[in-house]
Amino acid sequence: MTENITQAVAVRDNGPAAQIEQYRDEYAALMPSHLNPDQWVRMAVGAIRGDANLVQAAQNDIGAFLRELRTAARLGLEPGTEQFYLTPRKTKGRKVIKGIVGYQGIIELIYRAGAASSVIVEAVRANDTFRYVPGRDERPIHEIDWFGDDRGDLIGVYAYAVMKDGATSKVVVLNRKRVMEIKAKSDSKHSEYSPWNTNEESMWLKSAIRQLMKWVPTSAEYMREQLRAQAEVAGELAAPADAPPPPQPSVDLDDEEDGPIEGELEPEGGWPDVAQPGSAA
Repeated sequence: MTENITQAVAVRDNGPAAQIEQYRDEYAALMPSHLNPDQWVRMAVGAIRGDANLVQAAQNDIGAFLRELRTAARLGLEPGTEQFYLTPRKTKGRKVIKGIVGYQGIIELIYRAGAASSVIVEAVRANDTFRYVPGRDERPIHEIDWFGDDRGDLIGVYAYAVMKDGATSKVVVLNRKRVMEIKAKSDSKHSEYSPWNTNEESMWLKSAIRQLMKWVPTSAEYMREQLRAQAEVAGELAAPADAPPPPQPSVDLDDEEDGPIEGELEPEGGWPDVAQPGSAA
């Protein structure tokens, strides 16, 4: 009996939640300064403990799981939310954890850049009224009967940003055909755990906001240009116009897959090796 309890404690202490706690400081070092590391860790632990499928997938490859959380920490997004989904994926016949940046996570990156005062992204359904003529209308007119019994099927989605100077960004409008083309490029479209199948509307919204990223600053590119401009003003970067910018974390802005938006920042000395549960340290 005592031996069984000891084994159970050992498994628990080497489980995914314990591993998150173990590498708290490494995650904290990656996070933007506005995040609270303790709160972030609690959210990550709560997300993994609340779903048996996630626990099993994380246990199958603890290292892969912790690397996905590293991406969330680097981007300053909350794991296990619509900012950064944690989903089981089959890889080589077994489930592992895959992190997916959600539409709210992309909106967060846009706001964090500091150029936009508001970001609007909305799904359009068959019984809504939607009007927008490029070149004539500054912004779409979208009327919804909030008290109707049924808004109908999804038929489109749109997104735009209002900049701090009052200007309206390019308005992105996608119909069902275009959204389905984006979905077709997703490796996870047939997975029962994919947000395309568990939260379809959020993926329509993500499809639009991802296209909007091409037209408005996001945190990485905006901060990169700000740092370059500040250095030039200070005389610290007297470089020709065609010189490359100083090294900064980068973000893939154009990928339409539903994988994470990956950065390049590593903790000093590299990321620590993660021992699999039950393996020798």
